[in-house]
This record gives sequence, C-alpha cells and structure tokens, in this order.
Amino acid sequence: MSPEVFEKWEHIVNDVEKTKIPVEFIKKLILKLNRRRQRTINIQTLIKQGFDAEGIEEAITRKLHEYDDDILGIEFILDIEGIAHVVQPETDKMLKNL
Repeated sequence: MSPEVFEKWEHIVNDVEKTKIPVEFIKKLILKLNRRRQRTINIQTLIKQGFDAEGIEEAITRKLHEYDDDILGIEFILDIEGIAHVVQPETDKMLKNL
C-alpha cells in the first residue's frame, strides 16, 4: 500500500474513540510517570518474541501494577500500517458494489 493510504488510515484511527484495541494493533505503550519519567512497553517486540495475546496482557498488567502509584497517563502508539493491511481489503470489498 502507498504512504498516502497509511496517512488516510492514520487520520481515521486518530478520530476513533479507543476503548478496546486488539493487542496486535499496538506498537507500544508509553507509561507517563511522576517526575517527568516514562517507561515503554514494546508490544511489537513481545509479539516477535512469541508472546500470545494473553501473555502480552499479563506482561502489561504486571507493569501497570509495578508502576501503579506513579502512572499519570498512558500513551498508545498504534500500528497504523498493520491496521490498514487488515481493514482496507475488507473495506474495499464492502464498497466495490456502491
């Protein structure tokens, strides 16, 4: 897919309210902590190491408990290309007869 397609998907994804995100669509979680610190959980690395969705969720939960008192916020870095590769073909199928 072209960079323009990914840019369009980035705009679409940024406009969607995110309450549940499949773990395979997350690149990283950045935990914003007290005293201007942060910790990164690299989800893509965990996937490459062979962790399944349940294992990744357990790792995230452990980190969240570890830093619980210091967490000010969490930033989700999404895998826009991965989302586009999954969703775009289905979108094309649905719209081709319109």
